Formats: sequence, structure tokens, C-alpha cells
Amino acid sequence: MVLRTAAAAPTTSFSTLSHLECSRDGSRHDADVVQGTSPLGAPLLARYDLQRAADTVTPAQIAARPPDLWRYHELLPVRDPAHVVTLGEGMTPLLDLPRHGTRLGVPGLRMKDEGLVPTGAFKARGAAVGISRAAELGVTGIAMPTNGNAGAAWASYAARAGMGALIAMPVDAPVITRRECVVAGAELYLVDGLIGDAGRLIAGAVARRGGFQDTSTLREPYRIEGKKTMGYEIVEQLGWRAPDVILYPTGGGVGIIAIYKALLELRELGWLSGDLPRLVAVQATGCAPIVDAFHAGHAESTAPADAHTVAFGITVPKALGDFLVLDAVRSTGGTAVAVTDEELLAAQVALARDEGTWVCPEGAACFAAVGQLRESGWLDGTEDVVVLNTGTGLIYPDTVPVDVPTLPKDGVIPG
Repeated sequence: MVLRTAAAAPTTSFSTLSHLECSRDGSRHDADVVQGTSPLGAPLLARYDLQRAADTVTPAQIAARPPDLWRYHELLPVRDPAHVVTLGEGMTPLLDLPRHGTRLGVPGLRMKDEGLVPTGAFKARGAAVGISRAAELGVTGIAMPTNGNAGAAWASYAARAGMGALIAMPVDAPVITRRECVVAGAELYLVDGLIGDAGRLIAGAVARRGGFQDTSTLREPYRIEGKKTMGYEIVEQLGWRAPDVILYPTGGGVGIIAIYKALLELRELGWLSGDLPRLVAVQATGCAPIVDAFHAGHAESTAPADAHTVAFGITVPKALGDFLVLDAVRSTGGTAVAVTDEELLAAQVALARDEGTWVCPEGAACFAAVGQLRESGWLDGTEDVVVLNTGTGLIYPDTVPVDVPTLPKDGVIPG
């Protein structure tokens, strides 16, 4: 397997991608060769000619396009539409939650439900754009550590693109994500440890074998571009305006960084005015490095000694982009909140009984945080609040115990 680095001849009509920028020092880097992190080891951010984008397309024209994330293609990095790899991802519903919002004292509560995208989690967005751009740049194999959902998504999109996939995940990751990787033909290994341990194994394999691009969280520039479309969609679905508050479950932090990037781009395009939403990073008390750093006033986080939570997708002791998460939260006047496993599991059940939707435990953590923020007064109950549910609860069946009576065939249901 060979990792090629020659790009196709750039075109200008489908994407306005300009260059990559180091998130630490702002230095420019070539977007048309395969890139990892900057020379400083920092994430690279895709930058666009936003003036040209504004001159090329309008919100009304975007609204007339097919309902998927590629409707924003001028603001995505794939230059040639022939290289788009898609399973129909994007444009997930923004659901009103009247009963649950009233229960929590936040009548203007909505949920962006990412449980309906391919592979069952928002990770499909990053995989769609990351794999598409990798294919355009000639990559033939990707490798990554994962807490489960990202590996499942990247394995699936790699298969769609005819690409190889090397995946390592903790042995405690959700079993269904393991099966998703296997059925898609990925080379999968389980690690007795956390995602950082899986990352070290992948880094070693990439260096030793060659032929694979390391697509670990924020170690390639384009996963974030797929995920930022959640921000675009929220604004479009609200009539090209922003909500007052957005809550996001935060592990590696790509989602909240991406939404903040989207909001800044929309404002520069002139498609969004006024104050940006207050962004809230939500973690579990068993693994809350971002929350601890935020309240301590630190610019970066410190890994906890014993990271653990039932919300496995946010079990990330030390995120490469922690400083970007903290900047996004602080720059918007937001906050960072940690909830217990007991609180998030109770929130998961309460939401399902109020609204009929079974969210993942990571999304449930955000609903628990809404209640906490309302009780503290940080939310006064008049805000327009959007919670990101990042995946379907079906991926985590063991979070809901089932204890129901079994009747004999000739039995009678009581009552």
C-alpha cells in the first residue's frame, strides 16, 4: 500500500479552500499535499477565500440544494466533486423539546439529533469530508485510534472510497462499534487501556509500516471541516440566526471547535449577525480535564489520573486541541460543566420518556448539564438553547437496564 501525496489539479468552482493555518502561530501551509499537524505539533485549520465564497453563493441558493452536508461545498475542502465520498450524511433534524424543556425550566430547548446520520453518530460528518479529501490527495489507507464511533465511521467511509483502514480502540469501547469496523473490512485491534494507549500503538504502526495516513483526532486538518457543518445547519435551520446557547459533549473537542469555526466563518461571510451563541463544553465528572482547566483559568488541560465514565465517547484524558476548546468557550462567554454518570443516565431516561428519543450517554450528559445550569441561574429560562446529541442510544444498549416480567403463553397481562 502506497501513500501518495500528489493532488489533483485544483479547481475553483466547488471549493474556495485557500490554505492551512497553524492553530498556534498562524503560519500558512500548503493545503494541496497530505498534511498532519504543523511543525509545532498543533492542529492545522483549513482556511477559505470567504469573499469569493460570498460572491459565489447565497444562503437562498444553498437552501435549494440537496439536504446533505455537501450543500456547503464552497466552504468545504474537496476541490473536485468527483472525489466526494458520501453515504447521505448531514441535515439532521433540529427538534423542539417542549415537554422536556418545560421539565428543566428551559422552554426554548431544542436538540440537534446526530443519531440519524450513517453509522449512528456525528463522526460520520468528519469521516465523509476527511476521507473525501484524503482520496483527492491520493491517500490509499487511513489509521486511527478511537473510542468507538469515529473508528466505525472512518472504517465505513474508507470502505466506500475503496481505501484501507487500520483501527485501534480500547477493549471497553461499545461492542457495536467494533462490529461496524469489522463488517466494513477494517484491520481492527483492541487495546487494554484508554484512547491514548491506542494512539501510541497506531503512531508506532504508521511509522513502522508506512502507507497509512494518521487520521487521529486533529492530526489531519479535515475532520473538523465535516463537523463544522453542524454549526452551519443549526444557523440555517433557525432561519440564518444563531441560538443563545449551544451545549456540546466534549472529549477530543473537535465538535465544539468546529461549531465555533463555523460561526466565525458565517459571521465573516455576512450570513450571521449579532452575538455568537454561548458555547458550553460538557464532560463527565470521571473525566473532566477541560472543565477543570476552564474553572482554574488555565489555557490547557491536565490529564486526570483515573479517567472513567459510562459516556465512553468523551473519555479523553488529554485532548490535542484542548486550548482551542477553552478558547471557543471563553470567547463566546460560555462555560464548562461536569455531570455524574448517575445524572446523565437519569437524563437519558427522562428525555426518552418525555420526548420518545433515545440519545447516547454523551448527549444525555448535555441534558443533565442544562438542568444544572438552570438550577444555578446561569440559564435564566428565556434562552433559545440547542443541545447536540452526538449519537443514537442504540449504540449503547447496556446503559439502559431491562427488567421486565416474562409471562407464560397462557398467561394474562395484569390489570
